[in-house]
Amino acid sequence: MTIERKATARWSGDLKTGKGNLSTQSGALQEQVYSFQTRFEHEQGTNPEELLAAAHAGCFTMQLSALLANEGHPARLLSTEATCIMEPDGSGFKIAKMVLKVHGSVDTLDQSGFEAQVVKAAEICPLSKVMAGNVQVEHEAVLEN
Repeated sequence: MTIERKATARWSGDLKTGKGNLSTQSGALQEQVYSFQTRFEHEQGTNPEELLAAAHAGCFTMQLSALLANEGHPARLLSTEATCIMEPDGSGFKIAKMVLKVHGSVDTLDQSGFEAQVVKAAEICPLSKVMAGNVQVEHEAVLEN
C-alpha cells in the first residue's frame, strides 16, 4: 500500500521581511503563519523545524507503541518530546540533530527492556530512516511505572 500526504507552503516577499503560510491536506494546519522571525527569532507562528520535530515525535511514538504491543508489552502511556537542533553550515544552516526524549508507562517491562525497544523504534521509524546518515538522532528513555 502506498500512502501519499500533501502540504502546501505559500510565501510572499524576501527572506527577512517576507511572510508565508503552511497548510496540510488534512486541514490540521490551515494557513499557519511562518516567517524569518518565527524561524530564527521567537515571534508567534510556526517553522519547519518544529513541524519536523512534531512529525518525528509522532512517527517514533507510534512505532514504539507498535513494537511494545508486538512484544507483549502494551504501553499505558507514551509521551515523546522531540527537539530539532539546527546549526550554521557554511553560508546557511543544517538540521544537525534530533533528540527524542520518551517517557513511558509500561507495566510489564523494566528500564533496560524499555530502552531496548526505544533504540529499535528510533532505528526503524520512517522519519528516522529519512534522517539516517544526515541527522544525528539521539534518544532518552524514561520508564515511569
